[in-house]
Amino acid sequence: MEGIKLEDLLTKIQEYNLDNLEEIKKAYHYAEKLHDGQFRQSGEPYIIHPLNVAYILADMHADMDTICAGLLHDTIEDTGVTKEDIAHEFNPTVANLVDGVTKLAKMNFSSKEDQALANTRKIITGITEDVRIIIIKLADRLHNMRTLQYKSSFKQKENSLETMEIFAPLAYYIGAYRIKSELEDLSFQYLKPDLYRKIAGQKKKVEEDYLPTLKEIQTQLKTFLGYENIASDIKVRTKNIYGIYKRLNQGQRLSDIHDLFALKVMVDELVDCYKALGLIHQLYHPVNGKFKDYICNPKTNMYQSLHTTVFAPCDHLVQVQIRTFDMDKIASFGLTAYWDSKPDCARDIMQKELKDKYQFYNSLMEMNAMFGNNQEFVSQVKRELFSETVYVYTTKGDIIELPKGSTPIDFAYRIHTDIGNTMAGAFVNDELVPLNYVLKNKDRVRIITDELSFGPRDEWLEYAKTASARKRIREFCHR
Repeated sequence: MEGIKLEDLLTKIQEYNLDNLEEIKKAYHYAEKLHDGQFRQSGEPYIIHPLNVAYILADMHADMDTICAGLLHDTIEDTGVTKEDIAHEFNPTVANLVDGVTKLAKMNFSSKEDQALANTRKIITGITEDVRIIIIKLADRLHNMRTLQYKSSFKQKENSLETMEIFAPLAYYIGAYRIKSELEDLSFQYLKPDLYRKIAGQKKKVEEDYLPTLKEIQTQLKTFLGYENIASDIKVRTKNIYGIYKRLNQGQRLSDIHDLFALKVMVDELVDCYKALGLIHQLYHPVNGKFKDYICNPKTNMYQSLHTTVFAPCDHLVQVQIRTFDMDKIASFGLTAYWDSKPDCARDIMQKELKDKYQFYNSLMEMNAMFGNNQEFVSQVKRELFSETVYVYTTKGDIIELPKGSTPIDFAYRIHTDIGNTMAGAFVNDELVPLNYVLKNKDRVRIITDELSFGPRDEWLEYAKTASARKRIREFCHR
């Protein structure tokens, strides 16, 4: 929304009754004065950018400190103001958030590459201090990507690649699907413009074919749920262009992507999700093997929903996603949904949820402690956390997230160091496998331990994919 003004931001904030609008106005005018005389490459006054960043944050119902920091996020970097000045004018929290998204000064590094690596590390690890740092940075990157047409072709591709490698994965890990999908499509549009246009055209044709069927099912489901006194809202959801590209790149045809279009059914109560599932299966035959219960087994970024694919009219297959309204907020906005549901203590809940429930957070903390060298740290994060992943099950049904190429050794050490150190063998899907077996999605893994075993061998280092497993093997072998 490029032509927004301060009044638009204040109106958006008033939608969720945020108090202290005067502080927001103060932050805007403070930033406007500091950025006076600065212009974007589009020719617009620079203040347009932080205003748009703040608007994106307000759309997520961000708290006052976060929106103030969004308005001020470039002041330390681009003007003469200091962190201490911001703390004095506003408060220490706003100052910390602005400092968290500020690039490290060039004078501290011997080369541009060293500076870039240090800044990438600062961005990634900002989440361990305050998740709002990452959220502000995502809003900043989103607006920059929306206005990337004013950059040179080289910068467009450079920024798009960085967005794909760093920012889209970060958005995924905190569950911010809307931002993730838009960042992916905007990046893909610049990295592979011809392919983007081709897939977008193909998608539009298929959408025109599917739309009457989707509308018919939507109307019928709404009626039947009403008969059972289940209040609902039903929307059509389409897969983003980059998501389609990844499937096509795996050898699938467009017609094989069963979740290309989906109906999203939202209800009030958890029990209504399962009632709705039963009604849907009464109306339309389900496709065996295409049902997933992410309510009982949430994804590792806490996404929850029931997914079923059904045989629909006109020989179409349609995925139906069933969730509560609260689950839908988390599905769309991830951790930021707590700004809406728990406004008084959202930040504390976000940090606690990250630490207690999000597997990537603990892996990130461990890598940050392991690697002093910025290049090694960034490379390992990209390789282990921001690359393709596999999701495997414990014997209790818990989902464990591991980088693609992981083995039972990585699984064992992810569960507990003692499990890895006493591992004597591994069963995958009830079959004994060698320790260099490469785990696949949905594998069910059981580790056999023996307190009298010799412990890990040096050759295990060749089989282990994760940095934490290799570290523990080395510690055991060289103690």
